[in-house]
Amino acid sequence: MQLFTRFRAPKPTFSAHLAPDEPFFAIGDLHGCDDLLARMIQRLDEISPDIRRVFVGDYIDRGEASAQTLARLHGYQQNDPDRVICLRGNHEQMLERFLAAPDRHGPRWLRYGGLQTMASYGIAPPPETAPPEKWAEARDRLRAAMGPELLTWLAALPDWWQTGNVAVLHAAADPDLPLDAQELEHMLWGHPAFMETPRSDGTWVVHGHTITEDPRPEAGRIPVDTGAYATGRLTAVLVQAGSIDFLTA
Repeated sequence: MQLFTRFRAPKPTFSAHLAPDEPFFAIGDLHGCDDLLARMIQRLDEISPDIRRVFVGDYIDRGEASAQTLARLHGYQQNDPDRVICLRGNHEQMLERFLAAPDRHGPRWLRYGGLQTMASYGIAPPPETAPPEKWAEARDRLRAAMGPELLTWLAALPDWWQTGNVAVLHAAADPDLPLDAQELEHMLWGHPAFMETPRSDGTWVVHGHTITEDPRPEAGRIPVDTGAYATGRLTAVLVQAGSIDFLTA
């Protein structure tokens, strides 16, 4: 005798209208691709010089021109701080951890692309088995090469930005928590439920970090990382009330 009828619970859906308070561009992970950054800046300025642009983080590592990318992006943002917003990515966090504790965090950072960043500043890192004083020497050389102004700027990068019901961050957000209650590690490195569970608060999330060959909006998520360092394609998205338009450089 059957006492219960089992039904599968419906999956959560996302149907909020896209409603930023202002139009804006969000630009995907740069990863040391200074030439693509220069082209993208030119293209965005040609489309609309007045629309705000938000960079989602990961400006360094993997590509060969991290020093040049940081110099260009830093100057671009400093010349127009109200229009240009640069967020922190997990690769900026790895750099900060290396600067704070080089022998502890240096080997891992090098494996994730820090080797290319140090090379772009003309610095040869020590081998992974080097003693702590050698890692400290490499850290000090990198600090000197980057300079205090750039290091201060990197340390002050915000973790997320929002306009209306659209938030921009680097990697992901816990769908069960409001944006102002997120753990930093989830915002920079990802969250297991981010790609599976739509948010219930009606907030759209624009993000990088996860390489997407054909970016498109899905369930309130808007990806913009097309793996510039590997594919030669840097992607941006123009987000306006009710519309999303992708462009590449």
